This record gives sequence, structure tokens and C-alpha cells, in this order.
Amino acid sequence: MTVFFSMGAHLNARDRKAVRKTVSGLVKILFPHGEVTQEELAETLELALEGRRRVKEQLKKMGSFEYHQTSFSYTLQDTGEERFVGVPEQGGRDLISADPLSPGTVYTAGVTSEGTVGLYRLEVSVSSGNGKLKMAGGISGAMKESVQRAFSYIQAKKVELGIARDLDSSDMHVEVIDLLGNRLEAEVGVAFFVAAYSAFRKAPVSPALLVLGDMSVQGNIKPLRSLTEPLQVAKDNGAKRSLIPIENKRNFLDVSADIMEHVDPIFYGDPKTAALKVIGAN
Repeated sequence: MTVFFSMGAHLNARDRKAVRKTVSGLVKILFPHGEVTQEELAETLELALEGRRRVKEQLKKMGSFEYHQTSFSYTLQDTGEERFVGVPEQGGRDLISADPLSPGTVYTAGVTSEGTVGLYRLEVSVSSGNGKLKMAGGISGAMKESVQRAFSYIQAKKVELGIARDLDSSDMHVEVIDLLGNRLEAEVGVAFFVAAYSAFRKAPVSPALLVLGDMSVQGNIKPLRSLTEPLQVAKDNGAKRSLIPIENKRNFLDVSADIMEHVDPIFYGDPKTAALKVIGAN
């Protein structure tokens, strides 16, 4: 096979080995006589590449950054032509919608020390009540604690935020939808604050936006341990811009040019500034 083709840069050693084994098996089944043309071998190679890419696409959707390189291709040795192999079922469906969102809805993400990313849609709604926070089932651990810290900050700053009357006469309901289904715990305090402010102001956040960062009960911003992984996953799933803690600005130098080209950074230093920069923005 290497006489006719070479595989693209996004295939690592394990990918190449898997593709070669698949091609070998398919050739034995489809061409038992042992005679195969270059065109037939190319079709077999594309089937093998498609199958291997499908595996990595699923791993990438689970938030595993090490699997983000999925632009599989092969090059014809005689002409130098590079051909890319797609996955038909992808269909361009983005988890982060580019359509306008209802007030109180934001997208957010978190990253573990191993570089695995969790991607979420956080929804806050307001109903008549007496200032209580009500969380849907499934919000637990670090995520629950981060929401509670942000809620405590909102209570302490309700007059300054201009929502005292509304907050005292309303209950806040929060739900977090795990978009990748990998059940990672993430600290989503700033996303909750932005969603809550959006809900009380009845104004949506900017579409295709990812909100990053957590906060203390006093409103101090907690930066992410890394930007590269969540921004790569965000870009792969449709994000066009991201709210990023100013403390992470130096980490933006580590972000690839491809991500920088597709995801515009919006830096912030405090929760209110974060909300004002994206609520009602285009």
C-alpha cells in the first residue's frame, strides 16, 4: 500500500497501524484472488480511514483532547494529490448553537488535570418565589458548590447589580445539560452568574458563545488550568467566541493559530464585566 499512498499528518502511529490492518482484512475478503488495482486499493483505504476516523470522532466528542486531530487524509505518491476522508453522519451538527438563545441560557466547559473536557448548556429560569435557588437533579459535587458560591455572590451584590427587588420575589431554577455525556465535574460559577443576570435582565447572551472560569463567594475569578483543550472542543462544536478570565490571557499564547482564527477571545476580570460584555451583544 505504501508504494501507492502515504497517510496524512493527523494519523498517529496507532491510527496508521489500525488502518493498515483494516485494509489488509478488506483486501483478503474483497479480492481473494490477490489481484487489486490502485483505484480499488484507494477505495479500500478510504473505507478503512473512514472507520478509524469514526472511532476518533466519538472519542473527541467525549472531550478527550488527545483525539482532536481527525482530519484524515492520504496522498497519492505518483501525483502528490492529497485526498481527505470525511464521516457522512457528522452532518455539521454543532452542539454550540449559532442561533440566538433564550435569556438565561449559556454554554460552558471545564477541563480536568488529564486534559479531558466537559461541555455543558446551563439554563436558568425565574419564577415567583422568595429568593431561593433550586437545582435540578444531576448537579452535584464541584459543579453544585460552584453554583452555590455564585448564588451567594449574587445575593450579596443584588443591590449593586440592580436586581434586588426581582431576586427577593423570585426563585431561580438551574439545570445543566451534559452535551458530551462524559459526566465530568466542572466549576461553572461564572457561567451561572452570566445566565442568572441574563434571565433577570430578560436579555440573551451573544450566540455561539462559550463562558469559561469560576468564581469565589466574594466574586474573585478563578482561571482555568488550561485553555487549549476547552477551546479546541468548543471550536469543534461550533463556538465563535469565548469569555475568558483575564488571568488566562498568558495561556492564550499556547492556543493554536487554527483555534485563534475561529474563536474570538473576550477577556474579563470580574463577574459583572463578564455579563455586560456578552448580554445583548451581537
